Order: sequence, then structure tokens, then C-alpha cells
Amino acid sequence: MLRQRVITAVLLLAVFLPALFAADPMYFVVFTSALMVAAAWEWGRLSGQSQPVALAGAALMGLACLGLWVLQPDPAWLAWIWPGAALAWFALAVFALYKGVPYWATLPHAIRCGGGLVLLLVSWLALVQSRGLGINFLLSVMCLVWVADVSAYFAGRAWGGRWIARKLALTISPGKTWEGVFGALLGVGVLALVWRYADSQDAGSSPSIFSRLADQWGAQGVIVLGLLVAAGVVGDLLESLFKRAAGVKDSSGLLPGHGGVLDRVDALLPVMPLALCLVAR
Repeated sequence: MLRQRVITAVLLLAVFLPALFAADPMYFVVFTSALMVAAAWEWGRLSGQSQPVALAGAALMGLACLGLWVLQPDPAWLAWIWPGAALAWFALAVFALYKGVPYWATLPHAIRCGGGLVLLLVSWLALVQSRGLGINFLLSVMCLVWVADVSAYFAGRAWGGRWIARKLALTISPGKTWEGVFGALLGVGVLALVWRYADSQDAGSSPSIFSRLADQWGAQGVIVLGLLVAAGVVGDLLESLFKRAAGVKDSSGLLPGHGGVLDRVDALLPVMPLALCLVAR
């Protein structure tokens, strides 16, 4: 299992990194669009759709991604999209996590599928727009999510095993604890300090998410950083809820050793539009 995870991760990085650093942004657009097409197919299946409908949703996602890239939406229009998307993710989290798995499974398939595809498309658009702000900015947002996830895992094992673990959402994801959340906040805080220092030593690079938050929000940037960590935790919990409602362990088997695309990007999806919303002041 570990060997599969490592091989899959290496292959993904071998494609992702050249696409990310390529001078022509089209390579990054095509790569991330392919990921969203796969994620759309997985979401259709998690929403209870038949295979033909799930494939149709994936095809529409690909066309929508490339169409948005060709049309190049007006930045003034996008400035309204990011807060709207952030609020939509917040509303979905409150509704779905409060109602729980049994209620979510009773919602019409079309509503679940359509709403999810729209959120996936907006998160992809935020991902592409983030690259436009600079590779350093995009990488810092992605690393924020990854470090939060890893820190939460190790903190949950270390603190949760030594004391009584306080479960975050027992009926949705029994393995997640409040100790893990505190560990995620601590890990991201350390990352922010290190990255902020690195930015100060390289004035020629684009500002990272950490530098932008510090410059635009000042001391309040600490609270805003916590919101981004919380958004990642919510994304992870929501996917766990959706999988429980569908009765599956992974969103798919497309990535051997890792599950599906949604299993890898669930925490990143709500973070991307929120990050752009918070730096658009």
C-alpha cells in the first residue's frame, strides 16, 4: 500500500510540477481541468447518479473549464464570485454537517450533483486565478492545506493517544479530533512564519498567501489564517459525509494507494475561493 502511494505521488508530481512552472499557463489549465473532470465523475457517482449521467457531468465540467479559460472572465465579475463561493461552502457545511448523513442521502440526486459540480468549477477557476497571482502564492496556499492535514494527523495521534481524544465529528469521521485541529493551526502558524521570512529575503518573487494576509490584514491576519485552516477541515469533513452517505470508503480508485481525486483535493476545494476572497481587499 505504501509503495503504491509513493509511486502514484511521484507520477502525479512528475506531471504537476512541469505544468505548474511552464511559461505557458495552458499546460496548467489542461492538467487541472483533467483533474476536475475526474473529480466531477467521482462526484456524480457519490451523488447517486448512473454511470452515463456521471460521465456526462464530467464531460460538461471539461467543456466549462476550457470555456472559462478561453472567455477569460472579467476580474470585476470574479471579485463577486469569490465571496459568493466562500459563503456557499459555509452554508453547505452548516446545512450538511448539522443535518448529518441520513438527511443528506435523502436529497434529490440532481440537486446534490448539480450543486457539487458548480462548486467544483468555481474552485477550479480559483485555482487557475491563483496561479495568475504568482506560483509562490499558489504553492503557499496548497502547502497550507497539506501542512494542516499532516500536522492534524500527527497531533491527533500524539495528543489524542496520550489524553482523552475529543472527537470533532464522531458520526462522520471518527478519526478526527479537536487535538488534530489545534495541531493543524500550530503547524500552519510555523509554516507562515517560515514562508513570510523567505518572502522577505526574495523581494523579486510574487507574495505568498502569508505575506498578503500580513500586509492586508495586519494582526488580524492570524484570525484570517485560522479561517483558511478551518475551511480545509470543513472540506475534509464534508467529503467524509458524502462518502458515508454513498456507502463507499473512497471517492474512486483512480489514484492507486490514495483513492480518488476528491480524496486528495477535498480540503483544497473550499480553501481556494476563500483565499482569493481574503486577499482581494
